[in-house]
Amino acid sequence: MKRTLALLSALGLMISGAAAEEDGIMAKMEKMALRDKVGQLFMVRPDALEERFGPAELEDNNRTGTTRVTDEMRERYAEYPCGGFALFRKNILSPSQLRSFAQKLHGLGEIPPLLAIDEEGGRIARIANHPTSFGVKKFPSMAEIGAAGDPAQAYTLGKTIGDYLTAFGLDIDFAPVADVNTNPQNVVIGDRAFGSDPEKAAEMVAQVVAGLHDGGVLSCVKHFPGHGDTAADTHTGYAETLKTWEEIAACEMIPFRAGIAAGTELIMTAHIAAPNVTGSKEPASVSSLLLTEKLRQELGFQGVIITDALAMGAIHEHYSSAEASVAALQAGADILLMPYNYYEAFDGVLQAVAEGTLSEERIDESVYRVLKLKEGRFRE
Repeated sequence: MKRTLALLSALGLMISGAAAEEDGIMAKMEKMALRDKVGQLFMVRPDALEERFGPAELEDNNRTGTTRVTDEMRERYAEYPCGGFALFRKNILSPSQLRSFAQKLHGLGEIPPLLAIDEEGGRIARIANHPTSFGVKKFPSMAEIGAAGDPAQAYTLGKTIGDYLTAFGLDIDFAPVADVNTNPQNVVIGDRAFGSDPEKAAEMVAQVVAGLHDGGVLSCVKHFPGHGDTAADTHTGYAETLKTWEEIAACEMIPFRAGIAAGTELIMTAHIAAPNVTGSKEPASVSSLLLTEKLRQELGFQGVIITDALAMGAIHEHYSSAEASVAALQAGADILLMPYNYYEAFDGVLQAVAEGTLSEERIDESVYRVLKLKEGRFRE
């Protein structure tokens, strides 16, 4: 009972002892093995559960991917369970296939995995831009929507995308982009952002979040602490912002605060470094100062923090899959997205708990947040 109250207190949930005893999530967690808890903290590509796809094949989106749940996937999931799957174009063939695939992925575990996709609109839309027609509306870039200055357009985008993602059985949209595109040399965000004015971007972000929610899916505001003032691409290597926290708070944080106020369930971290904030070149995804002190404590975000893909160059070139996963959890992340080697990452987290590098109490904090998210999503 003391452990339950301590955990809920750490999560900012100040409730009575009687209420804690009746907490269904805590009751569920008490019956879970550590291995099952650790699995809840990973979101991977479905292809990661098939031996024929090595790490290089997984990261090559031009190669074929798995499009159905196989017996091998079921066997591997039983040994290496995960809390969710991120789907890409190569996992999608047709509307009927996607619905069937989503249904079977949801059925893999007693606690259903969450299914996520990048469906921002504009050039990043796995379904709307699929070569097979899905009969869904295509939207212009976020830059165009932002330039139009009409928040109703942002809401319509979110609601429309939320409606069709719900129809296909998906749970999370990795959207909206809350980055403020202030650097003309930016090669990765560009027209994915609503523009260079943080106040206008904030209004659009809040409306997309509202639209997605009304469409029935969870939102994920990204990429904290803001990828818009960088010149390099974290997909391929090191990227940084040289702003101080005061400068970031006066610009980049404005849309993130709006997303939090609008009730976004998830925030995705960027792998950018902020040396004038942290005093180091460590990526934000493994920075406790940025994730815990700034995002959790200063901004007051109590939802789920998910990393950007841990297979990206900014992480993979400097950390092993195990090192990156452990460091992200130590920093305050809840969900570890797509490590380069899922099995190495999973075993690395287990080993860190066994060695005391990570406490089981720290694992429990994130598991609670993930299960809380699922409770709202899969409530009968």
